[in-house]
Amino acid sequence: MSARSGTDHGPRTIEAGAPPTRYARGWHCLGLAADFKDGRPHEIEAFGTKLVVFQAEGTGRLHVLDAYCPHMGGNLADGTVKGDALACPFHDWRWGGDGRCAGIPYAHRVPRRARTRAWRTLEENKQLFVWHDPQGASPPEGVTIPRIEGAFSGEWSDWTWHTLRIDGANCREIVDNVVDMAHFFYVHHSFPTYFKNVFEGHVATQYMTSDPREDMTAADTLSAQGRLRSEASYHGPSYMIDHLWTEVGDATVETVLINCHYPVAPDAFVLQYGALVKKLPGMSDEEAAQAAAQASEGLAAGFEEDVAIWRNKTRIDNPLLCDQDGPVYQLRRWYEQFYVDAEEVGAEMTDRFEFEIDTERAVTVWRAEVEANLASRRDAATAGEG
Repeated sequence: MSARSGTDHGPRTIEAGAPPTRYARGWHCLGLAADFKDGRPHEIEAFGTKLVVFQAEGTGRLHVLDAYCPHMGGNLADGTVKGDALACPFHDWRWGGDGRCAGIPYAHRVPRRARTRAWRTLEENKQLFVWHDPQGASPPEGVTIPRIEGAFSGEWSDWTWHTLRIDGANCREIVDNVVDMAHFFYVHHSFPTYFKNVFEGHVATQYMTSDPREDMTAADTLSAQGRLRSEASYHGPSYMIDHLWTEVGDATVETVLINCHYPVAPDAFVLQYGALVKKLPGMSDEEAAQAAAQASEGLAAGFEEDVAIWRNKTRIDNPLLCDQDGPVYQLRRWYEQFYVDAEEVGAEMTDRFEFEIDTERAVTVWRAEVEANLASRRDAATAGEG
């Protein structure tokens, strides 16, 4: 008789293929636009190469070019902004925002082929975006970055902003979180009570309601102050807008969080995040800024917890899921649309898909765990008094 039953298929073998060498098609946020508007060129390592961002003095527009000068390879990020052009530090060749050579001081004429790559840019929500497409096509109609009205309103705080480079992980790791309800409890010490995903077109949305964990403090979890409702949407492969409503006493605090990233290499990316907070009646600019900073600090703590996981986990292409896990494979099919040629994007990647997790069992188990933690603390306190 076989030592294994007929239903025992043996241990699961993890398939951990190499991450794609191709970079996602879509808009990628490089940071707050104001940070690039200081009269200097700024180097950005992204998409397996280096870019340079500069502001034209005359027009005030931000431009993004390939960082290396096609003349003799000088790094334009070490150059100087001269008028509406960026001058190479090596031989002073001047490059306009359209990628054309605007002049060579020591030459009689500019070579007809003197052109470098100019990246399509977008300024929205006081942030700078570049469009990346391996096929070189323009953004399809309707594929853009939604405007966040609070970013332009005196009724809201200014942006907080943080940047963190993650080595040893592919961008897919952060996107997987869109469907991962359980990790909010175990990694972020939150308490999800409602969780639903909707994917359609180039947008993937997570709807979540969470309660405070009574066994955690405000420093441990973003939702410690009160019930939190979240509507978080990826618009394309790398830019998430998360609208949050938190019940604090008799008031509801409205916050917008940004979670975005751009790839550096197949196994490295730059994570950026920030927050806006709507002012409550009577709230001063300083108080609003402090509230935004607190929200951003909570976001930072959450990402630090994620980063600790990413740095020690393996890539897994065939995750073994249970009945209460989220739609990981469906999300990855949605995400795949950004890595294939446009003509290969199929309906299974873009058709509307909805999935709501039944949280009843999770909530029951988690409430018991929280109560056990509280009871243990009470017992320890009583023993200490004795």
